Amino acid sequence: MDFILSAVIVLGAIGLIAAIVLYVCSKKFAVYEDPRIGQVNELLPGANCGGCGFPGCGGMADALVKGADSGSLEGLLCPVGGTDTMNKVADLLGMAIANGEPKVAVVRCNGTCEFRPKIAEYAGLRTCAAMHACGAGETACGFGCLGCGDCVTACQFDAIHINTITGLAEVDESKCTACGACVKACPRNIIELRKKGPKGRRVFVSCVNKDKGAVSMKACKVSCIGCGKCEKECPFGAITVENNCSYIDFEKCRLCRKCVTVCPTKAIRDVNFPTPAPAPKPKEAAAPQKEVNASPVVKESEGKEEKA
Repeated sequence: MDFILSAVIVLGAIGLIAAIVLYVCSKKFAVYEDPRIGQVNELLPGANCGGCGFPGCGGMADALVKGADSGSLEGLLCPVGGTDTMNKVADLLGMAIANGEPKVAVVRCNGTCEFRPKIAEYAGLRTCAAMHACGAGETACGFGCLGCGDCVTACQFDAIHINTITGLAEVDESKCTACGACVKACPRNIIELRKKGPKGRRVFVSCVNKDKGAVSMKACKVSCIGCGKCEKECPFGAITVENNCSYIDFEKCRLCRKCVTVCPTKAIRDVNFPTPAPAPKPKEAAAPQKEVNASPVVKESEGKEEKA
């Protein structure tokens, strides 16, 4: 009996000492978390897509609170929640934010099956990353869309799909949140986030082929050949040609579409512009009326007077 009582006393003493040690450690090494972080995290959409540049919504919430403490939220934007979510966060933190222009993912490849035919058959792992690691893929173009759908898998919002007819990835801009997941997933870096533009209108070079003109044209009939005509035509200095491929700076572009007209390979795309009305047909000139020589008319009354 004394043995059992001693054991209970010893175990109780050990438990008490352990509790005291844990309490002291918890107080000494406690990490303070600003309660605003949790409040901001509740306002964020919870997609954890990483489009903001931070590891999930928790990291974004922490950065927003720190930004508020430093006096600026510049450069912090949740692409999924958009302006509405950021305004709610700014109101909570007592800050103001600058309204950034919405963006959308753009697939910079125009090489459909019609213009970029297959020359080989790939039988390996059906992912863009694996196919790209093996070489040019199933076509002669080593820069274009592989069509395996790594971007589709990466998108959490069902905003991108592979067109079974063209073999290219296509973005549904009504669903795209510009989170950038598809940009990171593409091994050939052909997907880019660009300004959505007024009424969804934008102009961009739908090609990233860096081969010389003759080589790129053999691989794809609508590739950019780096001729520089678009660069010379642009009145705003928005186009540059580098590594045999032209690029349009969406910050400088004024959507005049002069570059679209002069591009010899139709590699520059203009999206969501109204279709120009057909030119009116010229009116046919009216046929001149023939002059009719009126024959002299002799009144019956005058004839009777002469007979009299």
